[in-house]
Amino acid sequence: MVSGGMAVIFLALCVGLIIYLTSKFKANAFVVLIFVAFIFGLLVQMPLPEIVKNIRDGFGGTLGYIGIVIVAGTIIGTILENTGAALAMTQGILRVVGKQRSPLAMSIAGYVVSIPVFCDSGYVIMTPLNKALAKQSGKSMATMAIALATGLYATHCLVPPTPGPIAAAGVLGADLGRVIGFGLLVSIPGMIAGYLWAVFFAKRYDIQPEGTESYETLVERYGNLPGGFHSCLPILIPILLILLKSIASYPTHPFGEGMLSEVLQFIGDPVTALMLGIPIALTLIKPHQFKQAVEGWMSEGVQHAALILAITGAGGAFGKILKSSPLSDYLGASLSTMHLGIFLPFIIAAAIKTAQGSSTVSIITTASIMAPLLGSLGLDPTFTVLAIGAGAMTVSHANDSYFWVVSQFSGMDTPTAYKTFTSATAILGFTTIISVALISAIF
Repeated sequence: MVSGGMAVIFLALCVGLIIYLTSKFKANAFVVLIFVAFIFGLLVQMPLPEIVKNIRDGFGGTLGYIGIVIVAGTIIGTILENTGAALAMTQGILRVVGKQRSPLAMSIAGYVVSIPVFCDSGYVIMTPLNKALAKQSGKSMATMAIALATGLYATHCLVPPTPGPIAAAGVLGADLGRVIGFGLLVSIPGMIAGYLWAVFFAKRYDIQPEGTESYETLVERYGNLPGGFHSCLPILIPILLILLKSIASYPTHPFGEGMLSEVLQFIGDPVTALMLGIPIALTLIKPHQFKQAVEGWMSEGVQHAALILAITGAGGAFGKILKSSPLSDYLGASLSTMHLGIFLPFIIAAAIKTAQGSSTVSIITTASIMAPLLGSLGLDPTFTVLAIGAGAMTVSHANDSYFWVVSQFSGMDTPTAYKTFTSATAILGFTTIISVALISAIF
């Protein structure tokens, strides 16, 4: 095979090709990643049978570890969308925070809803409520939009079972419980930073919601919603089980080494925990909706998961090719002298995100690049996942579908969206990576 230096040049060319094809031509990321894996293997003169073997092993190994979790999490998110559970959770938060602090309520609601639901979908679902609260409270839609959008983004890029962080954890071999626990922690400063940017900066832009129902009319139209706490259970119980498994796995054996520990290891495995979340989510469904949910909503969830599964597996294949090349030893030796530490995956993810737009593609591509380097750079897999997530927020602009969802559903013109939302995602990303760096230094 070629030297490590040439492998780095070929990697740069391949990453550039990924960015060019996915942004310029909107090419499917699965096809691009698999083709680029073949191209990189050929460029570094990897034996031909090994190229195919590594692609197969990387694809299958990654999906074997994380595939069921992604599908189950997407099904749960779809059920929460269709039952009105997202609105019910927001109502519960409003009762605690108060309608007079509606931007804070929407930030918190977005933070919770985006754990199982894609941020794009979450924003669309919650826009009628966001507009109603803006009208009732007299707040600018710019303030309400940025508060909701940054709350959604904070957990979308950092906290499983959102597919991006799950995929990165699978590629990097990170413990999912630790990713969830620390992800929930480091996403809070980001959410707060986004909220403060909304109430102190975005409020300068006066955007009034048009043709909006009142809050009371909106709630009445939705009908009898599930309870707020009940609505949270399909998210909270799987997360709690996964966290308990991680605690049970500590070398100190806090739950002992007997039956209790074995049970926690079993039910807290991400596959078991997320599959248990599905019947819990089904308890939110009204009797007359049950047939529709089982036949339609579950299939819808699986269909939504299909593209993520394909991209995740392709990212694993690309990562396996990189790991099997001379790249890892050379980059490990070279980058270790630069002392970038946990900021390296952040920089790579931010560059890819800004260039091609998709947070998920940025997360998976960066995880594939970082996987062979963790050992030589001495990086913790969990904090590497979170650093990548922070980079994948930085920044959202015109090549990102979420940018257009936020601007169009909020009535913002493009220049205003750049000034308020794009700047907010930069602040969100930098705040989060600082949080990750501080916590990684402690733990």
